[in-house]
Amino acid sequence: MPGATAVGITYNEGVVFASERRIAYGNFVVSKTTKKTFVITPQVGAACAGLVADMQILSLQISALAKIRKMEIKREVPPNTIAKMMSNMMYERRFFPLLTQVIVGGLVGKPTIYTLDPLGSVLPDDYAAVGTGAEMALGILDQQYKKELNEAEATDLAVKSIRAAILRDSASGDNIDVLVINKYGAKETAEKIT
Repeated sequence: MPGATAVGITYNEGVVFASERRIAYGNFVVSKTTKKTFVITPQVGAACAGLVADMQILSLQISALAKIRKMEIKREVPPNTIAKMMSNMMYERRFFPLLTQVIVGGLVGKPTIYTLDPLGSVLPDDYAAVGTGAEMALGILDQQYKKELNEAEATDLAVKSIRAAILRDSASGDNIDVLVINKYGAKETAEKIT
């Protein structure tokens, strides 16, 4: 599995995803500019660790299915439905799995995130980290996460946890992408590593 680190955090009005940009296979750095955060719908996003190609395909297919589902139910598709759609698709491929760990979440009603493993297990949580740098990121998240964070605090915490992973995980590095989902939609930014 290639290395990576991605985190997801709920805050009082939405969710924040952050991931670094490096793709490394063992000691070889393949790319320093790969985006690992994805907008699935205007109210649901995702971040991944593992094979980015698998996540790119998964996000495109789920995004298309979510558009169809939105037309059927005539309202926004909630994050738990998107997570279940991903889970079903990953479980169907269990004998030739999509080698990606996913954090998916968003805001339709209240902010929620879910972690999915390559076989499609769906685990709800307030915050999560996946990838080779997850232990370092969780060290920061476990200590500093609070239920009532605002957007700026949640974004700072997400970036801080990715920075901690980058310092100790050689497979993680090269700038940070941040995706914020709130009632106004999706907003993407980038943080430079200095």
